[in-house]
Amino acid sequence: MTPLILRPVGRRARLRWLHLIIGGALLMPYFLVGTVVVGLYAPGTNAFTSLSAQLAAFGCALPMAAVTALLPTARPLSVAAARALCGLAPDRPLADGPAASRQARARSAAWFTLHVGLGGIISGMTLALVPFAVCVMALPFVPALHESALDARPALDHTWVLAAAPPAGAAMLVALAGCAAAAGALLANRAPVLLGPTPDDRLAAAERRAAELAVRNRLARELHDSVGHALSAVTLQAGAARRVLDSDPGFARQALTAIEETTRRTVGELDAFLGLLRQDGDGSDALAGPGLDALGGLLARCGVPVRYEADGDPGAVPGPVSAEAYRIVQEGLSNALRHGVPGAPVRLRVGVGPRELTLVLDSALPPRPPVARPGGGRGLTGVAERALLLGGATEAGPRDDGVWRLAARLPLHAPAKEPR
Repeated sequence: MTPLILRPVGRRARLRWLHLIIGGALLMPYFLVGTVVVGLYAPGTNAFTSLSAQLAAFGCALPMAAVTALLPTARPLSVAAARALCGLAPDRPLADGPAASRQARARSAAWFTLHVGLGGIISGMTLALVPFAVCVMALPFVPALHESALDARPALDHTWVLAAAPPAGAAMLVALAGCAAAAGALLANRAPVLLGPTPDDRLAAAERRAAELAVRNRLARELHDSVGHALSAVTLQAGAARRVLDSDPGFARQALTAIEETTRRTVGELDAFLGLLRQDGDGSDALAGPGLDALGGLLARCGVPVRYEADGDPGAVPGPVSAEAYRIVQEGLSNALRHGVPGAPVRLRVGVGPRELTLVLDSALPPRPPVARPGGGRGLTGVAERALLLGGATEAGPRDDGVWRLAARLPLHAPAKEPR
């Protein structure tokens, strides 16, 4: 921990001092324009020798700096400089990216004005006070300086003046370091307020995180439904092939062929999902997947006999609804494979109406309820989420006639948004 007496000249203080010097350099173009403005209204006034003219030019420069800092690209530059030189605490983050909202641009302009204003003052003090303080400290040791000072101020011809000169010069430098440290601390304190995320920035960040989480959840659902269904089908087909390997080699060969096709297709889908995790964007288009037009292939290789009934044209269902309906049917068949009566047929009804798509899948209940698997139970939750995202609803559960029914109603078109 840096001792208190050394903090004004510590590494953090020096970096903040440099930050202020940069602010003073950024102020110079505006200050020069200000001197021109002052010259127009006060002819004959030298803004470089008149204190009042300098203050007037300084006052003209600050509004001009504030106006230019309203540009959206001004904030990233200020944030980069503040992060590198202000010594900010890690728990006080600054905003990323250009200022998009009016409030963010106003805060960025206020920060830039404060930076160049304080920077101009500290830079002027540094340029003027450091050489003067050095000359004061050198008075007792450099006769030429002593004689020049006496010519300008004869009242300085006292022994105590020479004795007090070195401490006075050192005090000036200490005072300058203290002023620079105080100005740097003020900028560091205001940086999170003026350059930190605004409420609009926080809302936008929350929306981005929600969108990323939604894509991750959707990927999880796709993996669960696709890979989970494939593993269930492969397990069933491999068990059947093992049981009839000696008695019915032809059936075993067909089962092995189905396993090969299922695993090849699932590996391709898995590669596509993993590719989405490595690329930018939300991946919505790539996650579309097969639709109801591929339902025939799914029923043929699902591993259970299916009685399929269609009312209407499934091919007329819009793409996003068709893709979600396919996954819902796939999950229902996977549940029938894992939990239903082996060999019992599954009944699937698909109804395409003018406004909504209905899916009803009935499978026979086993005599004993299935034992819950550790970590299981995500399938029906994913089905409900798929339907909810489209504005639909699902129902799942046992019925009095001894079947387990999974039913879903999906609107064919997105509901119209209410005007705000």
